[in-house]
Amino acid sequence: QVQLVESGGGLVQAGDSLRLSCAASGRTFRRDAMGWFRQAPGKEREFVGGITWSGGGTSYADSVKGRFTISRDNAKNTVFLQMNSLKSEDTAVYYCARTVVPLSRRLNEYDYWGQGTQVTVSS
Repeated sequence: QVQLVESGGGLVQAGDSLRLSCAASGRTFRRDAMGWFRQAPGKEREFVGGITWSGGGTSYADSVKGRFTISRDNAKNTVFLQMNSLKSEDTAVYYCARTVVPLSRRLNEYDYWGQGTQVTVSS
């Protein structure tokens, strides 16, 4: 079993930055890539970005490309989402999740999810 815990969300102004963390515990593997998703009120959960656990590859949704950066610290089993130039449209609950399909954008290919952390961007 894998446990994921997000942290770092909060209330910021448009143009500000936030760094989210996702700490993984339990049984993890090098092939277990990670992804970030978000869900705004009234919207479906959508892919934000993904990162391979061992290879260093990343992928981003067009809406966040150039503003958000995913990184990881494998020694600490932690994945980060650096969010810069935040917009009100980025307001959502942000989730991290695990997958054995690297850089997948499909919800059904992620098997473990964190509880989410709220990001609110005021304009």
